[in-house]
Amino acid sequence: MPPTTTPWEELVTSALLGTDRRPPGTGTAPGPVALLDAAALHTVRSRAGLLPAPAAARPGTAPADPRPPLPPAARHRLAQLLADRAAPTGAGGRRGAAPDLTELIPQWLATADLRGYRAPAELLPALLDAARARTDLRPQALAFAGPRGLWLAGLNPEWRFALRGSSGAAQLPEPTDGEAVRRLWEEGLFAERVALLGAVRAHDPGGALALLAGSWSTERAEDRLMFVDSLRTGLSGADEPFLEQALSDRSRNVRATAAELLSALPGSALAGRMAARASSCVNPDLTAAAMSVAVEAPHECDAAMQRDGVVTVPPSGRGERSWWLGQLVEAAPLGSWRGRFGGRSAQEIVALPVADGWREELHAAWCRAAVRQRDPEWARALLGSSSTPPSTGPGTASLAERSKLLAILPAAERAAWVAGFIAAHGLSEAFQLLGVCTVPWPEPLGGSVVDALDIARDAGSYPWSFSGVMGLAERCLDPAAADRLEILTTTPDEPEDASPGAAGYWSEAFRRLVSTLRLRAVMEAELAAGAA
Repeated sequence: MPPTTTPWEELVTSALLGTDRRPPGTGTAPGPVALLDAAALHTVRSRAGLLPAPAAARPGTAPADPRPPLPPAARHRLAQLLADRAAPTGAGGRRGAAPDLTELIPQWLATADLRGYRAPAELLPALLDAARARTDLRPQALAFAGPRGLWLAGLNPEWRFALRGSSGAAQLPEPTDGEAVRRLWEEGLFAERVALLGAVRAHDPGGALALLAGSWSTERAEDRLMFVDSLRTGLSGADEPFLEQALSDRSRNVRATAAELLSALPGSALAGRMAARASSCVNPDLTAAAMSVAVEAPHECDAAMQRDGVVTVPPSGRGERSWWLGQLVEAAPLGSWRGRFGGRSAQEIVALPVADGWREELHAAWCRAAVRQRDPEWARALLGSSSTPPSTGPGTASLAERSKLLAILPAAERAAWVAGFIAAHGLSEAFQLLGVCTVPWPEPLGGSVVDALDIARDAGSYPWSFSGVMGLAERCLDPAAADRLEILTTTPDEPEDASPGAAGYWSEAFRRLVSTLRLRAVMEAELAAGAA
């Protein structure tokens, strides 16, 4: 066929409109086959016409990874998990009874990291692809990928997120090497400097503060904010002088973060100032026959309050005085209320009636204070009994806030409280609370979840409204529970008032739960096979 002179754009137009409606230009034979031949010839000519370019530099040798290799069965399992990552669901989005391997990847990675294995070199590309697609996988996936994963990420622009996520930790100098630390602090990227500050702080808190103070005045506002926020880890009274100075920073966000950190130190001067302000607003009312709580919200937000982190303008829908009051109580040391209320315990103080409709605002502020100060006594008091409905109990009705209070309690106590909550109120409101419980769920929590699912099945409704809890159960139940759950995989007779086909859907969901638990047990055994 003679070489075509028809421009590529005309060939594309003819292909879109059809050769009958728009024949190709001069020099091209009519008909669709001739059009495709011309397009192929045009493509080959374009590629052949590329000018040679200098060869790129050869990449350096991948760094060594001294961690032990995965056991063979675990390596095969990882390949299966990564290959299944992009597999489509069943028809109509129905999952069927097979385990969802994608949801097991985070747990597999966490166990592999805990046992200190290194990632197989041949699976690093698939592992980085998985981490690129799912941000929740990145911390564990990058830890497992190790130095070779970071080296490989540097060769592919699509994996550059790994270099950002690593924070330069792999290249940090020893905290005792003063010259190397100083050079990286002055010349390093921001992520490297944040990682360096954390490493030096773990070794020498005073040295880390000196490092930060030395360059503080020249740092950008957004960087100062991140540096101050990094002091949360290992926060102690030694940080108070630096944070007190940060209260006068020119950035409002820096000032607010410094104030929050200082209020988490009950012995700080700021905590004392907040306690004095809060105690002038919240007092025991001794005029009635029984003690109650009297509240007088502040009438203004003066300059001193603003310097200590009180935000002047409330969010939409909030009154100014209640907004200021909540911030004062939230920042006041919880221990100061015992003396203010005649030595009463947190539980006794929380149980006192609050005058003039201020109870909800006051209890919500105490909840935030308990979370900020990590105070388990106040967390217990504000949670109250698990059998009491959230709308009538102490603290706040917000399940999100209650989950934060639960996170302060020891793991066993946390699980027991949530188990009691499920037994009293069912699963519909328990999803957020289950999310803060340690994995695998201990008893009686695991049994409480299964019992509630069984009750929901017997009620004859579809299982879809419990899909979130069922998904959590697949990942969080103790795998040892699989055998006793086998009885729930059968399809019972449906009552007359049941939703059509509900029993079959429940049976499928429980079969998936059992098979997932058994697969998790096998995965644990495979990863344990290499333990010495």
